[in-house]
Amino acid sequence: MRKKFINLQFNPNYYVQKDIRDGLSAVVKTGDYLWLAGDETAHIERLQHKDGDTYANHQTFSLHDFLPLPDLETEIDIEGLDYQGHYLWLTGSHSLKRKKARPDGDNQAKEIKRLTEIKKEANRYVVARIPLLKNPDTGAFELRAKAPNPEHQQRTLVAGMIPITKNGNELMEALQKDEHLQSFFHIPGKDNGFDIEGMAVFNDRVFLGLRGPVLRGWAIILEIEFEHDSDENLKLKKQNGLKYKKHFLHLNGMGVRELCVQGKDLLILAGATMDLDATIAVYRWQDAFTHDPNELVKPQDIEKLFDVPHGFGTETGKDKAEGMTLLSKNEVLIVFDSPNHLRKTALSDVVADVFDV
Repeated sequence: MRKKFINLQFNPNYYVQKDIRDGLSAVVKTGDYLWLAGDETAHIERLQHKDGDTYANHQTFSLHDFLPLPDLETEIDIEGLDYQGHYLWLTGSHSLKRKKARPDGDNQAKEIKRLTEIKKEANRYVVARIPLLKNPDTGAFELRAKAPNPEHQQRTLVAGMIPITKNGNELMEALQKDEHLQSFFHIPGKDNGFDIEGMAVFNDRVFLGLRGPVLRGWAIILEIEFEHDSDENLKLKKQNGLKYKKHFLHLNGMGVRELCVQGKDLLILAGATMDLDATIAVYRWQDAFTHDPNELVKPQDIEKLFDVPHGFGTETGKDKAEGMTLLSKNEVLIVFDSPNHLRKTALSDVVADVFDV
């Protein structure tokens, strides 16, 4: 059940390809700060708790200052954020992009032709971590390219990412012959193609939730770990001969939109693989980190907690829940892509929802 609303105040002078509040796709909380990402930028946004139910003091950080991104111009399509081990973790969608058609376009043949145009962007294949530490003088959480590990001063925290390759990155190379996924790499995201839209980190284990493909109702969560001999290049660790594991969960036909660790459980924001108005819901995967990846997750281990409101009718295509983080021990904050006009409470503000879990 929705408990309350949180007001997010962004800098009214900050625009990239569109107003950042119109494309929020990921969020994570550290202390009094929210870190947010949009789906059409290569930036991370930071908001600070101001008073009551408001976060403000907007600061933006270009990821080009921390990571060797392959393209200086295009978006990353950030779809997941998490915080673990003094690092801010992030993932791009790893998906192909199909052009949109405009029904009101003057040249209808041209608009129909646009639906055949599929684009691959190298920046979308980013899985990375950036040191995120509290400034001892100001108390503010800050991103760093490199910094001493506060728990092990002799060790250094360094920003790094999975190496980019011709097929995307090392993870995509490892998945090329996967018996469940290989048929979907040439299909764009939102068409039930391969599309990462969730991230959670538990100790040394990184979980990546797939919005697509969904196979006969079964959603997939990938699990990876990294070797510790390289910081700037995150090299995948082999486990039983493979560089990844797969978990299969039945979420009533929905794919994963976001993941969030809550104690021993994994909270899952789930929604349709296609670009349509449909149920969006939050599930709890109980004792997720003890599950054997060689088995289907049993129905009794998945608990549906609540539905999330979404746009329909005159508000079709609006209020698409995309990001989720723990606001407190038993509350989750959910942010929305394409918020409806009622959520835009001021020139640059937008309202997010808080639910009990």
